[in-house]
Amino acid sequence: MQARSWRFGLTTFLCIGVAGYALWAYGGGVQRVPVHPDMAAVFDDHRVLITVHAVGASLALLLGPFQFLDRLRARAPRLHRWLGYAYLLLGVGVGGTAGVLLSPYSFGGLVSHLGFGLLGCLWLLTGLMAVVAAKRRRFEEHRLWMLRNFALALAAVTLRFYLPASVISGLPFENVYPAIAWLCWVPNLIFVEWFLKKSTSAA
Repeated sequence: MQARSWRFGLTTFLCIGVAGYALWAYGGGVQRVPVHPDMAAVFDDHRVLITVHAVGASLALLLGPFQFLDRLRARAPRLHRWLGYAYLLLGVGVGGTAGVLLSPYSFGGLVSHLGFGLLGCLWLLTGLMAVVAAKRRRFEEHRLWMLRNFALALAAVTLRFYLPASVISGLPFENVYPAIAWLCWVPNLIFVEWFLKKSTSAA
């Protein structure tokens, strides 16, 4: 991903916007947006865990785009490495673990629990695989795992598109939200796998 690319600019803009919203809405331990009463009850019962998840995931969104800048890797490899540690350990590690712990309490029943729980587990797993590849100096493999990991991080962004769409649709929120628990990340992962396969074929 290059700094000149409109995709980088759009992705960064969306990540900053969603991270800022999450920190404002949940990061201070105070829920500032109206939600379904059942979701509000979960927030009250798990205020600290939700705050930790919001802060960790927001950090991942803020740092993630810059890890794919070729210029940064080439000119400041040490900075790239330390930003990567912060992204994977503080962002993915903290945010993902909190997300997995919260998944059994997510709104929408078992389907939502499984959707968000699997998202959190895969986010942690792909992050771990990225670290292992980097430690073994398999940098191309590391890049591929990071792309998968960031595609999962972007679930926070796609989720924010599905939520207003569900309201506009007029469908009962309790029926739509379990589907959103999967739609916010499964298409992201499918797309990045298609992109990687296409890139490999072209090479």
